Formats: sequence, structure tokens, C-alpha cells
Amino acid sequence: MTQNEAPEDLGAPVAYLVLKDGTPVFDESGARAGEVEHVLDDEQSDVFHGLIIKTPQGHRFAPADKVSGLFEHGVILTVPGADLPEPSEDPAARVADEGLQDTLKRAWNWLVQPK
Repeated sequence: MTQNEAPEDLGAPVAYLVLKDGTPVFDESGARAGEVEHVLDDEQSDVFHGLIIKTPQGHRFAPADKVSGLFEHGVILTVPGADLPEPSEDPAARVADEGLQDTLKRAWNWLVQPK
């Protein structure tokens, strides 16, 4: 398989909960964008936020609305991998990061408060 040639059969569709790190990621033209580095989700609420993708140009964030298919042997994006933002550039990722920082700060404040 060449860099710009998607496999003939990506296998059965899968849920984001079982998508493996290292799964190849392709755009709709069949060009390989990279591979899955991490699935961003909230399992308790059953919400899929998107994927962190390892590309030759560095890590990129693919929001859920830019993912058209999750399969056993590949992920299909609705946009070229080069069009994906770096994780820190995406507003949703920034908000999530700020939310996590706030949550950690509140947890720390609760831990250190006098009992």
C-alpha cells in the first residue's frame, strides 16, 4: 500500500470506544493523513469529541464532525489532514483544557482546605 492509497477493505464499522491507537486515518480521497494517537471522549456521558491524529507535520485535532467513518482498519475524515488544526489551536480543545484546569484547581482547593 502506498502513502496515498487507502486499503480496499477498512473492515466493519466500530464505535469510538473500541477504536485502537495506531489505526490509519485517511481523507475521503484516500490520502493517508496519519494515525490515531488518542480518542477524545466522555465515556460517562457517551460523547465522542474527536481524535488526536499523529501526522508527519505533528499532532492534529479532528473534531467529531470532521470524522465520517470509524472502521476496524481505518478512519475516514471529511477534510484533508492538512486542514486539521493543531490541538491547541482548536477552540473546543482550548475550552476543554481550561475546563480541566478549573476542575483540577477546584479538586486541589478541596483537598487542602482545613478539615
